[in-house]
Amino acid sequence: MKKRIAIPMENGILCSHFGHCQQFAIIEADSNNISEAQFITPPPHEPGLLPGWLAEKGVTDVIAGGMGQRAIGLFNSKKINVFVGAPVKSPEELANDLLNNRLESGANYCDH
Repeated sequence: MKKRIAIPMENGILCSHFGHCQQFAIIEADSNNISEAQFITPPPHEPGLLPGWLAEKGVTDVIAGGMGQRAIGLFNSKKINVFVGAPVKSPEELANDLLNNRLESGANYCDH
């Protein structure tokens, strides 16, 4: 099954706040193997914008440290899986953890 996994990044690792990241890693994977990784700069922050923007890029899954409930709802309405409370790691490590059912998730680090 093909996946396109979006991971918000800051300084090369997971950004704890989804809506205010420097860039997104978009990881393409087939089964349990990463086939490609690209890094893209998001548009300026605007509530509700990023779920649609990432959906247009064909994203199937999002891994985040924290995310507001509105964004989670928008992703869910677009049939995009959301994993919040992820540990601070590199995007490749997080994608591999997800692909191999080892992704740790905990508390959502966002309070709005």
